[in-house]
This record gives sequence, structure tokens and C-alpha cells, in this order.
Amino acid sequence: MHLLAHAPRLDGPAAERIARERYALDARATSLPSERDQNFLLTTPTGARFVLKVANTLEDRDQLVAQTAAMARVAERTGLAPGVRLATDGQAISDIVLPDGKSLMVRIVGFISGVPAGDVKHRTAAYRRDLGRCIGAIDRALEGFDHPGAHREFHWDLARGVETCRRLLPVVSDGVMRERVELALGRFEQEVVPVLALLPRSVIHNDANDFNVIVRDEGDPETRRQRVAGIVDYGDMVHSHTVGDLAIAAAYAVLDARDPLAAAADVVAGYHAERALSDKELAALHGLIVLRLLTSVCVGADQRRQRPDDPYLAISQAPIERTLPVLLRIPSHFAEATHRHACGLSPVPAADRVRAFLATAETDFAPVIGMRLGAGALTHISLDPVSPLVSGVAEENAEPALTRRVLAAIERANAQVGFGGYAEARMVYSSPAFADEAAAPGERRTIHLGVDLFAPAGTAVNAPMAGTVAAFANNTAPQDYGPVMILEHSTPDGTRFHSLYGHLALESLATLRVGRRVEAGQRIGSLGTAEVNGGWTPHLHFQLITDLLGLGTDYPGVCRPSEREAWLALSPDPRAMLGIPVDAVPAPLPTARATLAARRTWLGSNLSVGYREPVKIVRGAGQYLFDDQGRRFLDAYNNVPHVGHANPRVVRAASDQMAILNTNTRYLHDAVNTLAERICATLPAPLRVCWFVNSGSEANELALRIARAHTRQTDLIVLEAAYHGNTTTLIDISPYKHAGPGGQGAPDWVHTVPIPDVYRGEFRAADPHAGERYAAAVGETIARMTARGRGLCGYIAESLPSVGGQIVLPQGYLAGVYAHVRAAGGVCIADEVQTGYGRIGIDFWGFEPQRVVPDIVVLGKPIGNGYPLGAVITTPEIAASFDDGMEYFSTFGGSTVSSVVGLAVLREVQDAGLQAHARAVGERLLAGLRPFIERHALVGDVRGSGLFLGVELVRDRATLEPAAAEASYVANRMREEGILLGTDGPFHNVVKIRPPMPFAMDDADRLVETFDRILSDEVVVG
Repeated sequence: MHLLAHAPRLDGPAAERIARERYALDARATSLPSERDQNFLLTTPTGARFVLKVANTLEDRDQLVAQTAAMARVAERTGLAPGVRLATDGQAISDIVLPDGKSLMVRIVGFISGVPAGDVKHRTAAYRRDLGRCIGAIDRALEGFDHPGAHREFHWDLARGVETCRRLLPVVSDGVMRERVELALGRFEQEVVPVLALLPRSVIHNDANDFNVIVRDEGDPETRRQRVAGIVDYGDMVHSHTVGDLAIAAAYAVLDARDPLAAAADVVAGYHAERALSDKELAALHGLIVLRLLTSVCVGADQRRQRPDDPYLAISQAPIERTLPVLLRIPSHFAEATHRHACGLSPVPAADRVRAFLATAETDFAPVIGMRLGAGALTHISLDPVSPLVSGVAEENAEPALTRRVLAAIERANAQVGFGGYAEARMVYSSPAFADEAAAPGERRTIHLGVDLFAPAGTAVNAPMAGTVAAFANNTAPQDYGPVMILEHSTPDGTRFHSLYGHLALESLATLRVGRRVEAGQRIGSLGTAEVNGGWTPHLHFQLITDLLGLGTDYPGVCRPSEREAWLALSPDPRAMLGIPVDAVPAPLPTARATLAARRTWLGSNLSVGYREPVKIVRGAGQYLFDDQGRRFLDAYNNVPHVGHANPRVVRAASDQMAILNTNTRYLHDAVNTLAERICATLPAPLRVCWFVNSGSEANELALRIARAHTRQTDLIVLEAAYHGNTTTLIDISPYKHAGPGGQGAPDWVHTVPIPDVYRGEFRAADPHAGERYAAAVGETIARMTARGRGLCGYIAESLPSVGGQIVLPQGYLAGVYAHVRAAGGVCIADEVQTGYGRIGIDFWGFEPQRVVPDIVVLGKPIGNGYPLGAVITTPEIAASFDDGMEYFSTFGGSTVSSVVGLAVLREVQDAGLQAHARAVGERLLAGLRPFIERHALVGDVRGSGLFLGVELVRDRATLEPAAAEASYVANRMREEGILLGTDGPFHNVVKIRPPMPFAMDDADRLVETFDRILSDEVVVG
């Protein structure tokens, strides 16, 4: 008889009566979703909440007693289960007799506040580790607990999983899925069944699915709903393999995860920290995770056969259908190594024995390429992200250019052989062959698992020690090994391992057969040319392998950084076998963690670092940045490299001029004159006189000096939330700093006026006179100054306030402001550090859409593409006022190198049409972002122009409560997705988009799609 036919059917008043009469609990009852039984939320007048659970009439009493006792034990020992409320007669379970004579078993348990994890679409690694910790805590709490009701024949018991799947496999109608299940069952029976009898058993929860795991906000709005509050529903409890509880939790955690193995490892790490896993449990774990999904497939097929009209049953299988094929492609021993590493254990114990053998070998190994690799014959060839031999532009790493650079490096070192690094992160693996669907965006297989020996094609390759041929093939896929051979060896203690030889000449395979004996020093082949070796520079890829994983010659020679430790255990360092001297191996780059620790030691603590998980950037190219592991990030944040990171034209200009002359403006040089002339040509008259400095801060300092010299006044008008630089004077005129943490407030000569923000300011976008009304505040401020007998030096503002929140000034604002300022004898300073040189797309300068001409224009870092360069441009009249007898000199301002760099940047902007490009890409971005306002309650405003955009997040559209934590969350999640963004604004709730100008249409589409997905799936308002 089906359980659903015997589900109880009580109403709310009946539930309230049971609570009152049997449990002395006066509460209002609200029905909760349930399938085979019935649940009611009970809320007392004081707000306390409980759950009334009414059992199915077919429920076994012994099982219900066991579940209730286990729940009470877990609640008492861990707080992770609902507590059990006893009835007035002292019993945990009450029998209720209905008017029709039927009897029901009821219980009241505590209520765990929060939401089901299934309602939180993005689960972090921290959540998964916490989930594992909680499952481990529950299993520890249940150690020694037993009850006859927990011993039952149950199709969800993983100890019976193979039996259940074999019995139900015929009802799986999808032929492809049926074949997958059959294949996986065979693998499980071969690899896991032999160890099952050795696994410890206990009573387990057995059903930590996403809707039984309750999560809640623990006070950090950036990581809200990522802490496990408790685990409910003990209805599937059973006495089984203890590790099965972990396997089930992990099976749900991996569904639709980008990297299912990494997701499982997070759960395993949390579990092991609470309840240590044995070697046998770790060996069986991956198979048990897969078995849980196989069981779901088979049981689900049977349920759909019985209830074909229930669409939910089919939908629930979709994540399994997507995830199972990914899990089945993971070699079980690799999964075991990954899980062991997550637990802080040696990933591959056999690798430890091989390393020990290599370190203590009493005899020398035979030379692998026919010569002793002493220091004189050898040079290191680095292909890591900071190597000058490689480029951030993938096309520049193609053959034959890479071969030429490698051979030239060997020749410069006067060496015979170049060797390239074990465990080295490499930039050259940019083809689709090195992509991985499980990788994070921008992450590729970049970690080299062997050592390369670069030598001429035809160089002999020898066996370093005796062994037998284990496998060979000609792997002809692009960027593959080409002809490859694997030998099997044995250490004196009997540990078997393998050595792999890739990129051989094709004839090296001609006489091979599996099992053939090879002696130490015996020639086994020669190096192939690029035409046959996979398209690479002639070299030997030499790799040690402690477990072939059943992959044979398809064994990877490169892995993803996120899987690094497991793969390096499977392929230990072979340099001792090759005889490479220790002093020939350069020290590796410090890890990101080590770099962060050093930064905290040696740098000021208030020098901020971006993102919750800081990223170590070591290379840039165009609109992309690369970390120390070779992962590529789309840079939508850094406007300083205006024409792109490592722009070739700018790099060449700096390098060439540095090799000729770098000196200051005390000497005559044409470059500084030419740069001044060409910048002025882009500006309206009468802006024709330039000074060059090192930064925007220095430029703004100089602009103030010039303004004071001209007006002989000090008082200055600034915008709220403005930021103009980091010197003492500029902090004084930057409310973003002096009115914030650590600030001393504004001095009496600084006067702040409202920022003309038509989204949250006093005058809004719908007001056609908003610009004039905001400008009137400047006139009122001047009037108050005049009444106090103070004169005006001037007004300074970014043409589009950046730190203020990517603000676009309302039309007529600057015209009105400039009129008020000039009427009072002041000068108008336009800070174009962030917005000049075509960034806004519609015009070359940020002030131009306002149809005004400033008296002084300030430029900064972007005009040098990151090279220290700034500028101040003013009129001849104002310049003459500054020429008051005091010499002005900047040691590095206008140097020959900075001038040449500045010219290269300006030419690149103009020659590449970057202003028009910014306009087109900006329109594409805005077209994608503006619908967010209708689609996402969190998005209050989308604004900007060209590649100067802001998305303001609010928790309430009426009050405009800033969503700062959510903005930070979005920026951090985008960073996880390989896109770098930042936040800004006086409330830190504006996501700013200010990429390098080469930012492309495809980049815009990717940013919008990712942003949209994060807002749709993960950010909760309030």
C-alpha cells in the first residue's frame, strides 16, 4: 500500500487542539509542506515556534521511537536537531484517536529558524565545510546510540545501494542513463564493495538533502545564509556505514556545482575536522557519493513509473543527469587523493615512498638525454606568468615564435640544454585543449606536472633506470604529447611507479611492445620536431607517476591550479632522477598567502587590498589580468591602464626612450613640448599652458597653488563625497576622506555643497531644472562666504564624480556653477583624472557634455597608462599669475620617458579610435544593465556614459537604503567568476565599471550575463 494514500488529513483547529490538550501548548497552527505525513508550524503568543508532526498511519512505531530518541540526543549534544517536547504524560509520542476510530502518532519538536539550503542557489566553500562539520558532529553524537527501529530494510540505505540499483535498473527508461548506471555499478562493485565490510557502522541521519539543511544569516550580510543552523527530518534514519552520512551530504552538495570534486572535498574537509575519517572510508567515499546518485536515478525512475502524472519527480532528476557524467569521468583514485588532501593527509601514500626512494637512491640514475645535466650544460627556461619568454596575448605564445625565444635563451646562457619547471604555472597553455568545464572562469590547466628538457630534435632519450614498457601511443590531438611512452619501475621496497616520456620522434615507437624490458641507460627514443610532437618546441616532457589512474598515455601533463596538490602527489618532482642540481632551480614565486603575510608585515596596515580573497596579479595584457597561477581575469575595474595593460606601443616607447635618455625638464627636449601641444590640441581655447607632474594628487596640488596665485584667495568649494588625492591639502578638500573614518573634518576654508545626484539627491532626474537648482547651492555658499568677508579661490570637481558614485551631472549644472564662481572672482577646476581621454565615449573630456570650458584642467595616471604621469593645463592669463618669481620644478614631471609614454598613450587613443569604441561598448553595457532595474529589486539605478558606469544597489526603492554589503558581495562573487569590479559611492553601494578602454563587446556581454546571474540567484535584499 502506498504511503501517500495514508497521509493524515488534519486541519489547523485540530492541530491546535492537540497541542493544547496533549502538550499544554497554546499556539496558532499553520500547515507546512509535507508529502507522506503532515506538519504544522505552531506559534505561541510570545512568538515561540514549534512543529507538530503527525505521522503517516503506516509509520512503524519502532522506527518513529528510534528517530525521536536520536533527534533528542543530537539536539542535546550539538544543537543541530530540533529538540523534542514531551507531552503532559511525559511521553515523546502521543497517540491520537480520531472520530472514525483511526489512531495517529503525533510529536512536537522545536523549530529551527532559517531557510532551507535549497532556497540559496549559490553555496560557498565555507558553507560546504560547515555542512560537513555538522554532519560529522551529528555522527559523533550518535556514536554508541542504537535502537531496533534503526535496523530496517530500506532502499535509501547505501549499504543496500547496489542491490536497490540492480533491482530497479530495468525501469530506468533512458537508455543512455541506464548505461551510465550499469557502468558505474560495475566500477563500484570492483573498487568499493571489497572494502565495505571493513567500514564502521552506526545509526546515521541518512538524508542531508538541501531541503533538510537549514541555514541562516549569522550576522555577516556579505555571506548571508551560509551558516548551517540545523538538520531536520530523521525519517530516513538507518543503521548503516557511518561514512554514508557524509557521502549523502556530499552527493547533494555536488549537484550542479561548477567543480563537483572540489565541492565534495569542502564537505569532506569539514566532516574530517569533526570526525576523523579512516583510510578505508576515504577509499570508499567517492564511490559512495556516486552510488547515492545512482540510487536516486533508479528509485526516481520507479517513482515516476508509479506516479507518471507527478512532474516534480522528473524535474528533481535534472541536476543528477547533469552532474553524474562529470563525476563518472573522475578517476576514483584521484578523487581519493583530493579528499585526503582536503583532510590534511598525504594525498597519495605511495608518492611518499617514491620521494623517499629518489632522495636516498644509492646509485646514480642514467642520463635521460645522453648527457650529465651539470650546471654548465643546463639553464632554466621559465614559462611562468612573469617570464619574459611568454606573453599575456595567447597568439604571441604560438609556434614558431616560442621556439625562437626558448632557443635564444639557451644560447644566451651558453648552455646545451634548457629545463622547464616542475609545478610551474605556465602562460603558454591557452588553447582550448587546456580548458576544463569544471574550472572557474579564466582558470585553465596551467600547472606543469613534469620537467621539460629543451634540446635539438633528434637528441637521444634514455631510460634513467630499469623498467618495462607499460604503454605507448601517438597522441595526435593539437597541443598533446605527440609520440609518448610510459615505463614501469619498482623501488627496492616494491612500490611501483611510472615514468612518462612525451614529445618523442615518431620512430621512437616503432619497435615497442608492452612488457618489453628496458635497462638503465638504454636508448628508448629521440626528441621529435614540432611537426610530430604536438606542435611544441623540441623537448622531452619527463614526468613521474605514482598511479596511472587507468588513463594510460592520456595521463595529463598539466593540471588546474585548484587541483594542484593532488596531481603533484600523483606526479612527484622528477628532478632528482634527472640529476638537475638544486642550485639550478630558481626559488618559486611566493604563494598569494605568503605575499599577503609579507605585505602585512612590511606595509602600512591601512594600505587596502581588494576582495575578501585577495588576488595576486602578476601580469596584464589589454583588458585582462593574470594571477600567479595563470588564471585570467577580465578587468572591468582598473581605468589607470587606459589603453590596456602592457600596451605594446606604450611599452616600446618607454623601453626605447629609457635606453636612450631619462632626465628632467631643466634640459631642452622636444618630447615634452610635443606632448603639451598635442594635449592642448584636444582642449578648447584658451587652455594652452601645461605643467607635467607624477600623479593626479600632485596635479591637483599644483592646480590649487595656481588658483591661489591667480585669485590671491584660499577658500574653495568642493562637492560632498569628493576625492582629489592623498596629500594633506587634498585630504582637506576631499570630504570622502576628511568626513570619513579617521578624518578631522573640513578646515574653515573648505566649503562643501551637495553632490548633484539625481537618483538620491534633493532634486531628481524627473526635474528638468535639477542642474540649475543644484548649481544654486554654489551661489548660496558664495553669498554666505561673502557675507562673512571671505573671498573665493575657486571650485573643484570631477567632471563626472567617481568616488561620489559614478555620477553623471545634470545638464546645466556646471554652466550654472561656473557662472556663480566666476562672478565671485574664482576659478573653475575640472578634475579629469578619471574621465578624460575619451572614456565617456560621447566626448573626449568629461566636462564637454556640460558645454563649459574650465579655467584649469587636471589629468592623472591614465594619461601615462599607469606610468607616473599627471598634468595641469590652464590659460595663459592664469599661468602668468603663477609666474610670480618662485620657481616651480618637479623632479620627474615631464621627464623624457614620461613625455614619450604620454605621447604613445595619446596616439593610441586617437589612432585606435578608442573614444568611439568606448561609446559603442558603453551603449552595449547600458542596454544590458538598464533592464536590471525592472528585473532585480536590489538595483536602484544604472548610470554613466561610455566606459564610466555605475550600478547602484538599494535595499528599499522607497527609502533608498544603501545596499553596501550586497554591493561588496556582488564584487566578490564577480571576482570568483573571473571578473574584477569595485564598489564606490559615499555609501559604498555603487558597483563601478571602469575598465581599460580596449574592453570589447564580448567582454561587455560576459559582464552583464554574470552580473545578472549573480543578482538572480544569490543576492537577497534585506
